[in-house]
Amino acid sequence: MLTFIIHSESREFDTIEVTFPNGLPNTILVHDRWAAQLKCLAKNHQICLVHLLRDLNYVEEFHGSQWAIDLKAIIKDAIDIKEQFTESDYQNPTPQTNEIEERLQQSLQQSIPLDHNKAITLQNSLTKIQQYILLFLYHAFVPADNNGSERAVRNVKVKQKVSGQFKSKEGADDFAVIRSIIDTAIKAGKDVYEELLSIANLVPV
Repeated sequence: MLTFIIHSESREFDTIEVTFPNGLPNTILVHDRWAAQLKCLAKNHQICLVHLLRDLNYVEEFHGSQWAIDLKAIIKDAIDIKEQFTESDYQNPTPQTNEIEERLQQSLQQSIPLDHNKAITLQNSLTKIQQYILLFLYHAFVPADNNGSERAVRNVKVKQKVSGQFKSKEGADDFAVIRSIIDTAIKAGKDVYEELLSIANLVPV
C-alpha cells in the first residue's frame, strides 16, 4: 500500500537500525534472506519464495540436485494452495497446510550427497529459518514474494544506471522522498500530479 525509500551509503544492518531504531514490531517483513533483513526486529518474517526458487534452480543446474527439484515442487504447491484459500482457511491450519509443512520438514532433513556442497549449504541455511518459509499460508495479506518492493525500487535502479550516481547526499535524499510519494500515490490510485501539487501548496504550521 505504501512505498518508503531512503538513501544510504550502506546496505548493512546499520541502515535499518538508524532508520528504524525500534525495529518494526507490528510488521511482517517479506524479504530475500539478507542477514540484515533477518536481523531486523519484526512481528515475523516471510522470505521471498521467488528468490528461493531462483537459488534452487541454480543448485539443480549445478549439481543435478533431486533435492532442489523436490523442494521447488513443495514451494510451488504451497503457492498454489494459497491461491485457493478462503478467509476462513487462515484461522486454523488446513489439511493442505499440514501436509505441505510435513513435506517441507522432510525436505530439510533429507540426506544430500556430500559432493553437492551448494545444496547442503542452502539446506542448512533454510533449516535455520524454516519458520519463515511458509508463514504466508497463515496470513491472508502476506504474499509469497517481495515483488511489490522490487517494483518500488525499479525506478531508483534505472536512475542509478542512467546517471551512474547522485551528485550530492541532499539530492539523493530528495529523490528518495519524491519517489516515495509518487509510488505511494500510484499504489493508491491517485493522480500523481495532483498529489504533488497538494503537497507543494501546504502551508507550514
